[in-house]
Amino acid sequence: MARNKYPEVTVEKILDVAQRLFLEKGYGNTTIQDIVDHLDGLSKGAVYHHFKSKEEIMDAVGDRMFSANNPFEKVRNRSDLNGLQKLREAIRLNQSDEARTNMTIQSIPITRNPRLLVEMIESNRRILTPYYQELLEEGNKDGSLHTEYAKEIAELMPLLTSLWLLPSVFPADKEGMKHKFRFLGDMLEKMGVPLMDDSIYALVEEFFDKMPDEK
Repeated sequence: MARNKYPEVTVEKILDVAQRLFLEKGYGNTTIQDIVDHLDGLSKGAVYHHFKSKEEIMDAVGDRMFSANNPFEKVRNRSDLNGLQKLREAIRLNQSDEARTNMTIQSIPITRNPRLLVEMIESNRRILTPYYQELLEEGNKDGSLHTEYAKEIAELMPLLTSLWLLPSVFPADKEGMKHKFRFLGDMLEKMGVPLMDDSIYALVEEFFDKMPDEK
């Protein structure tokens, strides 16, 4: 059989189908076979050639959804916003993306896989930290922020939001997660970054309310 000359096309097909099924049926109710059944003749072996597991597919779906609707890129060149306003708007845009927040909630169980958890943390550090640092430094320059810790906060934010706020890693009920997020807001404000406002707290608390209770 001829080798696939365009493996990236196959990967995109797999991710297209997986994303649709995860959103329609839920990650837990979707099997690798379900994905194969919607791939117009591709075999299960073809799927496993590109992805070792359903968890890897979910991880790739999440990365692709972020890239396709990157909130930091949407605010990056807006001349009507200062650095602080861009940071707030990026968070609001991210939390208002229902498909992505739905997928984020569904992906919580896969973070119990240590390898995928490490990959997620590394990906967030590599991708999100530069965006945070750029806007924090912009805020310092335009006077909307006053912090000596732009680099450190830029490294800390993805770590706290992707690890510390995960109930699968640091067990907490919904009220506990809300309290931790309020702590995060207070901590940032004391470091010269008053990032959280009422609209952000409301969106994040609504997100926590949608999370299933930990068993």
